[in-house]
Amino acid sequence: MKKRILALLSAGLVLFALAACGSQSAPASTNGAAGEPAESAEPGESSQPAEPAQPAGPAGAGGAASDLKIGLILAGEEADACSKNYVEGMRAACEKLGIDYDSQVMVKTNVGADSTCGDAIAQLCEAGYQAVFADPFGHEAYMMEAAAKYPEVQFCCAAGSRSAADERENTHSYFAKIHQARYLAGIAAGLKTESNLIGYVATTPSPEVISGYTAFYLGAKSVNPQVTMLVNYTGEWSDAAKEAANAQALIDRGCDVLSQHSDTSASVLAAQSSGVFAVGCNEDMMPFAPDAALLSARVDWGVYYEYALDCLTGGKEIPQDWCGDYSGGACYLSPLNEDIAAEGTADAIEAAASGINDGSVQVFAGPLHGVDGEGKELNLAEGEAYTENETSSAPAFAYLIDGITVLS
Repeated sequence: MKKRILALLSAGLVLFALAACGSQSAPASTNGAAGEPAESAEPGESSQPAEPAQPAGPAGAGGAASDLKIGLILAGEEADACSKNYVEGMRAACEKLGIDYDSQVMVKTNVGADSTCGDAIAQLCEAGYQAVFADPFGHEAYMMEAAAKYPEVQFCCAAGSRSAADERENTHSYFAKIHQARYLAGIAAGLKTESNLIGYVATTPSPEVISGYTAFYLGAKSVNPQVTMLVNYTGEWSDAAKEAANAQALIDRGCDVLSQHSDTSASVLAAQSSGVFAVGCNEDMMPFAPDAALLSARVDWGVYYEYALDCLTGGKEIPQDWCGDYSGGACYLSPLNEDIAAEGTADAIEAAASGINDGSVQVFAGPLHGVDGEGKELNLAEGEAYTENETSSAPAFAYLIDGITVLS
């Protein structure tokens, strides 16, 4: 049967000496789960794990949650907003399912979309971990390669596209309709801006990122038809210095409200320093930027982790592809900063959220015109809409629409 659970539960504790196998650009580190904290290897060095314990039986046959070992691979530092969101989700899922996060979950950080990822995955698999979750889609190629070598391990990649379509029984993809939350967050920006020019610090020109910033812009435009937006790419998922520099460049061009699809809080802090406003992502930014942060669009990864881990221990199949939505709580907004938000913002967001939940509000609704990187045009008339996540959990909207200008 497609996606039959093949993971094996280990007997007793898995003894290992996992230290991250790094590279000059992105050394991996761990949180030291299942033992004393492991020290990160020096760049260019690697360490081998001890021999894994012998498996006791199939996890898909109702194995005990206390025997499960979980790997979580992150692109940035654990304290970064994006990575922190994944960690918080995993902690919440483990607590609900009776899994001891500190002893049963191994977190590997600063894992790039390169051989560092392959090394990190191999270390987890060789140490007896039965499930490996990764955050960015750049990790997917390495998970796919490992899936063939370790068929007893379940691999789950956020925003993955290949995992959703292959025939392997141990590869899975997951995501949430975060474009819905970004659209709602954009309403706060559209009502707050006075210059009618907003800015967006983005990472890479991938469908996930383009879908997100387009949804944000369309939310702003829904309440402010005069608004336009500038986008600045960093080229990195987690680089606070680049994010801060790109944010400042947008501010210097006259953007008075910023948003971001990047891992750190640097953009919001830049807004705070410059006296403008910002919409965050992945984390509530208000505690450390109270004069700038309006609210944040967030994903609750715990919804998926709880579901997937419950499948793993309960003898059920993990779906090959999973996508949660706003109405189901997989994505949401952090509390609105009422002290600085424009009057009427909360009501406007609530009305739009109700429309998203009942289907009367479509994020990518016509009239809408855009062009993708291959020159293909999108032309939606009034009453038409592009349905995101229609065929897979991975975002697919990749059109640069009118009203948005990419600077770099």
